[in-house]
Amino acid sequence: MSAVKTFEEVRANILSCHKSSTSKEKVSFYNSFAENYNMDVAILDYRAPRLAADAISSHFNGDRAAAVVLDVACGTGLVAEQLKTRGFRHFLGIDGSERMLELAREGGLYQELKQCLLGEDPLLAQCGFFDVVVIVGALSVGQVPVHVVRELCKAAKAGGYICMTTRGNHDNAEYKVDLENELKQMEEEKLWTCVEVIVEKDWERAVSEHEHGYISGSVYIYKKL
Repeated sequence: MSAVKTFEEVRANILSCHKSSTSKEKVSFYNSFAENYNMDVAILDYRAPRLAADAISSHFNGDRAAAVVLDVACGTGLVAEQLKTRGFRHFLGIDGSERMLELAREGGLYQELKQCLLGEDPLLAQCGFFDVVVIVGALSVGQVPVHVVRELCKAAKAGGYICMTTRGNHDNAEYKVDLENELKQMEEEKLWTCVEVIVEKDWERAVSEHEHGYISGSVYIYKKL
């Protein structure tokens, strides 16, 4: 059992990931991070999985036990855990890290897990199939490129929901603008419609050198047309 880390130790580890420039370096970071991931994000008071699950739950009116959820950048399965407590049962998980996927498999929530490097590999998911598509924590600067949201939309069935999150901190400001412009552009193209945007000021504890306390974050819920 690993010793409980201090916030400063977790912060230093997260900042080391931000220095990774290539996809290979980032995957290597997450492979090594996987073992302590759940404990470390708990120390950061990372609320995004719960907030996203709450948002999906508040809008989804179908049969949750029968619904199929595509959990993109699933990590160890924190989002699936939250959705299971809200009645969802069928999950396909996709992530770039082999070790994260191994831990997700051990959790037993997913019917299927696939390795895929978002933005470089095609999204390994059937088009027009999923009742819910969710991506939590990966749409941010240095992680997944904005254009991936189009693949998320393609994976959802007509009338299905797409739930996305991003951080509202200073370092992610430019990415957030680009993301919201793409979401709006896709709405103008009549690919989906915006159902709700939730802004949460206490998203997680700040880790960058020039931010303190908590940073904000946003949950976006769209419905495919």
